[in-house]
Amino acid sequence: MTKNVKYRIISIAFVFILCFSINIIPAGAEAKELAVGGEPFGLKLYCNGVMITRLEDFNSDGEKVCPAKDCGLYQNDIITVINGEKAKSNEQVEGIIKSSKGKTIDIEILRNNKHYNKKLKAYKNENNEYYAGMWVRDSCAGIGTISFYDTENKVYGALGHGICDIDTGAIIQNSTGEILKADINSVTKSEDNQIGSLNGIFTSTTLGTVFENSPLGIYGNIKAPINKKKYEIASESEVATGKAKLITTVEGSTPKEYDIEITRICSLNENTNRNMTVKITDKRLLDKTGGIVQGMSGSPIIQNNKIIGALTHVFLENCREGYAIYIGNMLHN
Repeated sequence: MTKNVKYRIISIAFVFILCFSINIIPAGAEAKELAVGGEPFGLKLYCNGVMITRLEDFNSDGEKVCPAKDCGLYQNDIITVINGEKAKSNEQVEGIIKSSKGKTIDIEILRNNKHYNKKLKAYKNENNEYYAGMWVRDSCAGIGTISFYDTENKVYGALGHGICDIDTGAIIQNSTGEILKADINSVTKSEDNQIGSLNGIFTSTTLGTVFENSPLGIYGNIKAPINKKKYEIASESEVATGKAKLITTVEGSTPKEYDIEITRICSLNENTNRNMTVKITDKRLLDKTGGIVQGMSGSPIIQNNKIIGALTHVFLENCREGYAIYIGNMLHN
């Protein structure tokens, strides 16, 4: 079934690439229950550095060259320092390269959690500008759904999968960010082989920060206490096939409950975000969205009055069905 799955949020493609080991609840402070989310949020995520998203050859004096590739840079490298300056933005990196006039540029990069130093010498392109032959990105944005709040420890979990670069598919490493309140103002309905989306706007209200971008979700601190209905955390033995409720928002900012069915339990104890398969059965939701749409990732799932997980993927060839992550994996991955 995995070959039929595609998972995205708005314009951001989230791909299961790297593993991190995190525990969002401090040792000795294990939560017994969680406040459910279901609200949409606007995400602004920033690289602590500038990510190289693509390398490409260009013409310089009649020859095809790529200085970035020649000096040992690779796609997905994070530029952290350039010519002694902390790398902060696309414009900064571009400006230093263009003004280098062919002089060697000192670059420090982060690759697979290790730092490397490189020497880059840019060449002139056909427009007589110094160019390195690389595309870079310093941030991304999108809309998703909050899964839960641990109000005692003042943290939240969302999405159930990591945030990756739309071009490279690599998880955005070494990143920080913030989440803001969002309002959904329209829905592009899903059809089989054509996944729709929640469309909305970010407000100026900051909900919290992002301190972890993990393959099993994003996590951060909430700035103010959130009074929400709390549910006990389901154990693995309590999760079963059958009826359940999905809490999500497809209009405005107020979550509602919709009927779904847990159709298969894959493996709850595996460190993955594809622990069970779900099917949308609620006619109200199907009429509004056509099935699962981009932006619903993270919508919490309730069964027998306990939180069991969150929606994470949609099956591309059957947009009414998808995968969900077990709540225990979101809490301790």
